[in-house]
Amino acid sequence: MEDKKEYAKYAGFRIRFAAMLIDVVILVILFSIPVGFIYGQEYWQGEKLIYGFWDVLINYVIPAILTIFFWIKFLGTPGKMILKLRVVDEHTGGTLSIGKAIGRYFAYILSILPVFLGFFWIGFSDKKQGWHDILAGTVVIRSESKGPFEFRS
Repeated sequence: MEDKKEYAKYAGFRIRFAAMLIDVVILVILFSIPVGFIYGQEYWQGEKLIYGFWDVLINYVIPAILTIFFWIKFLGTPGKMILKLRVVDEHTGGTLSIGKAIGRYFAYILSILPVFLGFFWIGFSDKKQGWHDILAGTVVIRSESKGPFEFRS
């Protein structure tokens, strides 16, 4: 009998970096332009970290909500979807829970803080996990289908 199960292939650093670059381009186009219109020339030339309510909402809150939504609903952000990557639960191979997705998002901070070391860890991990993945119990896999996925022992 033919085995129809799909086994996970972990996504490495380079393809995940490419997916992140795609997401950054999309975010810049969608969010920087409206904030530039709202705050004018000061937004592009000023040195403030935060320019006001709309800056926080458009550049921080909405992207966080959208990222978490995309992980839960589509198993990845647009960049990951374009490159056929999926963010799944490390143990079940299934969709992330809301709590796990929120935890993964905020665990990015820990991956970023020490000179992005938590992201470079992807290149050294057996499961190709960054610190944010390890903390949240997630993996990023390469796949055409939407799962559920199984992991080889």
